[in-house]
Amino acid sequence: MNWDFLIQGRDSLDVTTDSRKITSGCVFVALRGEHFDGNLFAAQALETGAAYAIVDEDIPATCSQKKEYDGRLIRVESSLAALQELARIWVTKWRKTPSASGATRAVIAITGTNGKTTTKELTAAVLSTRYKIHYTQGNYNNSLGVPLTLLQLNKEHELAIVEMGASHPGDINELVSVAKPDYGLITNVGYAHLQGFGSFDGVMRTKRELYDYLVSHNGNVFRNADNAYLEQMWKTALDGSTWNGREYLYHRMPMPDGTHLAGAFNAENIAAALCIGDCFGIGREEGLKAIRGYVPSNNRSQAMQTARNRLIVDAYNANYTSMQAALDSFDADAFILGAMRELGDFSHTAHQNIVNLLLESKAEQVWLVGDEWKDTTTPYPVFSSAEEMKEKIQHNEIQIAGRKVLIKGSRSNRLEQLIEVL
Repeated sequence: MNWDFLIQGRDSLDVTTDSRKITSGCVFVALRGEHFDGNLFAAQALETGAAYAIVDEDIPATCSQKKEYDGRLIRVESSLAALQELARIWVTKWRKTPSASGATRAVIAITGTNGKTTTKELTAAVLSTRYKIHYTQGNYNNSLGVPLTLLQLNKEHELAIVEMGASHPGDINELVSVAKPDYGLITNVGYAHLQGFGSFDGVMRTKRELYDYLVSHNGNVFRNADNAYLEQMWKTALDGSTWNGREYLYHRMPMPDGTHLAGAFNAENIAAALCIGDCFGIGREEGLKAIRGYVPSNNRSQAMQTARNRLIVDAYNANYTSMQAALDSFDADAFILGAMRELGDFSHTAHQNIVNLLLESKAEQVWLVGDEWKDTTTPYPVFSSAEEMKEKIQHNEIQIAGRKVLIKGSRSNRLEQLIEVL
């Protein structure tokens, strides 16, 4: 479809998929899901100020019969596909528009099993010392989040940092086809979403889709030279190609002093951000200064002091690889661990292996949250939910005081609610 009527002469676009957040002159995209249908709210969006509503072809008659909506209802085969197409065209236009400073506009894509959100945040902190940037908020990194992030670009922005998540083969291919990145980074690969990927090889193939895109489009890559899996993936992507981009390598480094990040594994994320900064003319010391000023949020590697305990909260995402890294990296003497999800047939082995690691380390105070732990041979208490454990703490059936507590899990575990009682 020709979207010139929406983008010609515009320096910015206001696009929303939430009918509750309509602003005057915006574009409303009606999405469908298993339990919702945005098409039902298209009329409401137009009545409350939207200039256009992008709807599916089978838009409800109650909306399509109103003549005052003629020309403002844009009927498409798939509203999500239309959103992605619009974002693809918009970012292409943005990239070609000269910036006020003369800086070359570019899109930097970041993916990986672990650390992609933290690396994205650290990279944003480093690059914003010299450039006007726009970057993925939170982990809005899927087939919806990526196009919406790109559609927020305006003429003031010089660099875009786009986080890309994946849970099935082809997911990264879909996202790079929208963002068309000039630079790319894969933080690492590990045991996550195996239910969707099928195997660890499936994880590698899917993440490699970013390398494949960069090679076929002569893009540039940032790569951890000490990660054998990434080296193997990169060589496979290069095989038989005539790639003419640039490769920027970084290495493992000691955790620098003075940051607000808990966990030695974050040193790799810092090294990645410094490498990207160096590519764009930001020296190591300037980059480190920016990183030291970054304060993590969203329960990612956060250290906090309560009246009774010192907490290390890393409760936003958890998989087998990140759980191992947390146990190796965090200096804790008490552990609250949430179950790891979407591991498929590997789930039992993964949970038992984590229990074994705890036993080998002679950890004394350990509490496990999630039914997946119940199938393991564990001497530690297991709770079906964080709510159950919280109630036990509130009734003094569990007493935790004077400890350095690692709280590690994913959003589905909802472990963050334990903070107030610790």
